[in-house]
Order: sequence, then C-alpha cells, then structure tokens
Amino acid sequence: MTDAKTAMPRGLFGDDVLPLYERTAARLLEDLRGAAARPGDRLPSERALVERYAVSRVTLRAALAQLEARGIVRPSSSRGWFVAELGLLPEATMTSGSAAPQVQGFADYAQANGLTTAGKVLSATVRPATVSEAEQLRIAPGADLFDLHRLRFLDGLLVVLEHNRLPLAACPALAETDFNTASLYATLRAADPPQLPRVADYSVEARHPTPREIELFEIEETMPMLVATQLTSNQESRPIELTVQVYRGDRYRFRASITNQG
Repeated sequence: MTDAKTAMPRGLFGDDVLPLYERTAARLLEDLRGAAARPGDRLPSERALVERYAVSRVTLRAALAQLEARGIVRPSSSRGWFVAELGLLPEATMTSGSAAPQVQGFADYAQANGLTTAGKVLSATVRPATVSEAEQLRIAPGADLFDLHRLRFLDGLLVVLEHNRLPLAACPALAETDFNTASLYATLRAADPPQLPRVADYSVEARHPTPREIELFEIEETMPMLVATQLTSNQESRPIELTVQVYRGDRYRFRASITNQG
C-alpha cells in the first residue's frame, strides 16, 4: 500500500498481537524518550540491548531497522547506533508530513489505520526467475525466486489479490514462512542483513476483471479492477520485490501529493 501513515491509537493492539521486533522497537523508543535522548547520542551496544530486552540479536536488529526506517536512529558501520537528527517525537516519525507517500506493506498500512488483517495463501513456491523478472530485479536469469500468490483481507473483507516475487537470496526465510499470518515486510526487516523497503516505482491502471478474479472476489464482470504494479528497492537501492496487486475498484483509493520543485 502507498497511503500516508497515520498515528496508531495507543492500546489498539495487545502486546501478544504485535510481532516481537515491533514490541522491542516500541520499548527502545520509550526508553530513549524516558532518558531524554538527544540527536547524536550513542545507543548502548547491541549485546547490552539484547540482554536488556531479552531478545535475540536478529530480533533486536529488526527492531533497530524499523526505527531507522522511521528516522529515529541511524547506524555507523564501526561505532554502533545513534539517535538520528530527525528527533524522537512520534508526530515526526509515525505520520507523514512530506509530499511523498510512504513505502508500506499491507500489514503496515492496516496497523497504522487500526484495521485487522488476514490472508489466504493460494500458492508459495521457489522457482527460477524468468529473463524479464531477472532484468527488473537485477538478478541472474534462473536464480531462485520466491513466488507468492495470496488473498488479503481488511476487517474480514477481501480487498486485494496479491502476487509477490522476491529474490530468495535477499531473505532465505521467505521460503519457510507461513504468509497466511506473517507480514512480508516484517519478514524482510528481520532478515540478516535486514532488507528495508525504501523506494518504490508504482503504477496503477484500471481494467475489467478476469474470470479467475470474478470467482475469487465473487463479483460481477462489470466491477472495475485497479491493478497496481510495484518494484521496491531496499536501503542499498537494490530491487527486492516485484509485486502486482489487483484491487476491487470500490475498495481501493490511491492518493499522492504532487509538488513543483522549481
């Protein structure tokens, strides 16, 4: 999804619902606020943070990666993690005041807007990448590609039919994850090294539904479908996800701000 983020109401999700890395990120952020941390302050070592929050190093790094993506902390290759220059106010990190929409996964969007999600995997396979896929994802033709088809629901309503393709080398855990319940972007953030969705080339077009879509969505053939194609790159500007999302036309809206830099 590419809608702007809004603040998540406190207490909306219990601690047993949010992923462990998100709970760890929230605890770390609360500790930074409680300590009146300032931009440029150095965080404790990863070992100290692992012991403090009683989590694995993989979970901690996923939490730090989430905070980095929100502009709260920044890494130094040799000196550890630091409070970022953008500050710690939730208004600056949980909402979007910029002109550009945020790169968000389906689960990220739902969580930010207080919606419950569900998924139904139609197929999840590892197969060789085609020449076209290899060109877009900048991998070798025939390289292992994780191919995922699933239905996505918001508050029990079917909203989108999603087809994700990702280089398996970027996150081998993809092939072992149950995406009936798991978040794709959370899985990427928890990879070692973390894969942070940073930039997306995004296009939307309208068309009539296919016979398969009529069956899955239980709609009439006159219902318009909105098809979004997205190529997402990570923090190193390397493509990590090629996705096609098919939405019911009455259950999707794309919004963007357009500015004149001149």
